[in-house]
Amino acid sequence: MMTLKKVKKMPKITFLAEEKCVSSSIYGSIDSFSIANLWCSYLTKEDNKPLFETEIVTIDGKPVVGNGCAQIHPDKSIFDVKTTDIIMIPAFLPPFEFTNKRMEIIGKWLKEHYSNGITIATTCTGTFLIAEIGLLKGKSATTNWMFANIFKKKYPDVKLNISNMLTEDEKIICTGSATAFLNLCIYLIEKFGSKTLAIKCSKALLIDPSRQSQFPYMEFDFWKNHNDIQILKAQKIMEEHFKDDISIDNIAENVGISSRHFKRRFKNATSETPINYLQKLRIEKAKQNLENSTISINEVIWQVGYEDVNSFRKLFRKHTGMSPKEYRKKFSFRYLY
Repeated sequence: MMTLKKVKKMPKITFLAEEKCVSSSIYGSIDSFSIANLWCSYLTKEDNKPLFETEIVTIDGKPVVGNGCAQIHPDKSIFDVKTTDIIMIPAFLPPFEFTNKRMEIIGKWLKEHYSNGITIATTCTGTFLIAEIGLLKGKSATTNWMFANIFKKKYPDVKLNISNMLTEDEKIICTGSATAFLNLCIYLIEKFGSKTLAIKCSKALLIDPSRQSQFPYMEFDFWKNHNDIQILKAQKIMEEHFKDDISIDNIAENVGISSRHFKRRFKNATSETPINYLQKLRIEKAKQNLENSTISINEVIWQVGYEDVNSFRKLFRKHTGMSPKEYRKKFSFRYLY
């Protein structure tokens, strides 16, 4: 029988619940820690206090309605929290509202606890809340890749590592998606319990502990929310002729801009160089074909305009973190049933 060493410390985790939050990131986490408590008791043969203690709080101690009309009943008000070790912020779905009066009160409460040495952990877009109140200035963080551009423009002083599923910097932990609360739970179970306990819980919860990166899940944002008509025309040319042997100089000539000026304007408008934009366009088309077709991988590569198969495979891995074959196996529905 496998046994565990004594736990390092019994942490108390306080879950903030607020209107329109994603309730699964609260209740799913509590379930995960409850399972960890059961496994810890079983493996240590000690029927003592649970490894994790959890509570739910709201701004006034009253129930709130989360996203999807799920009612969340708290244990107490945020002002009744006298001691805790970790405050966990849930995810929120857009439109984001982090500047209202309630959020100002919550922000002040969070900053007070953080200044007293309390760890703050966020799920997905909860990162926006702590960035809004200034706790992430100069720190590394992550959030859901779909909102990366919005985050970067709004909070340029945060070191956003969007490829990461989880970051930790000066007692602030951020995660990259609404379901990444599971990765956060496993991380905390290992931190306060042990690696053995974390492995047991990941198996019980069917959580992939190797899910370290958002790269495989990310879709490139072909940014068109700008007013440069000639660059929009260039983007359209790329989309229509990505299979063809086209050069950046030819595209610049077609839209009536010098090559040097075109590259600068393209980067200003899209935040990408023209060559990177074209490469990502081809990669996205290849990903779609890998997901939805059964043609050979080499054929997929040829269809997006690459003759050098090995070169494209390296480029594909650079942008997705896996080979085309691994990507197809992960995302093609024919492998799921």
